Amino acid sequence: MYPQLKMLIDGVWEESPQSGRLEVLNPFDDSVLGELPMIDSEGLAKTVDSARRGFDIWSQMTPIERASILRRGAASIRAQEEEIARVITLEQGKIVAEARVEVKLAADALDWYADEGRRAYGRIIPSNTPDSCQMVIKEPVGVVAAFSPWNAPVMTAVRKIAGALGAGCSIIIKPSEETPGALMGVIRCLQDAGLPKGALNLIYGDGPLISSVLIDAPGVEKIS
Repeated sequence: MYPQLKMLIDGVWEESPQSGRLEVLNPFDDSVLGELPMIDSEGLAKTVDSARRGFDIWSQMTPIERASILRRGAASIRAQEEEIARVITLEQGKIVAEARVEVKLAADALDWYADEGRRAYGRIIPSNTPDSCQMVIKEPVGVVAAFSPWNAPVMTAVRKIAGALGAGCSIIIKPSEETPGALMGVIRCLQDAGLPKGALNLIYGDGPLISSVLIDAPGVEKIS
């Protein structure tokens, strides 16, 4: 029932550790659920390059195309609600009923941001000269680096993922190392829905190392 833990970099699921492994424990009885691969500085550089390339592809798609992929991903998540919810319970400890609600809310967030991306309206601004027109056009800002906690491991991460993708940005997400497995199921749904490689990258590792690299990395324009 518990997945084999892997990172997603440039559309490829990687399980080989770059900087060692970390045991993921069931909080109910401290049994080992799996071993988590940890990323190193070289892997982080590769991830940033992947996200930059993913941004070039994803940002050039129309908002309607992006929304269709996010909505397909949301539908796939709802179809796999039970499997994802049970992984949440195994690694986080909340009851299955609450985990199911979390999965539902995550799918709803994808639908909502899919539509918000279609409503990224600009503005026409009155000009002070008769022969000119001034307008504001909203554009994706670039690569987003996001960090999410253990207490709602799917919902908190998907809010960040959905917001970034809905706006046309690519994203690197680092969830809590205590609860890494459930988000894998969600990301597989988005991948199967047609998300281009590099648009969404999933990594695990040492928080201070990852944050120090990503916050200063050229091309990373937003931190969540």
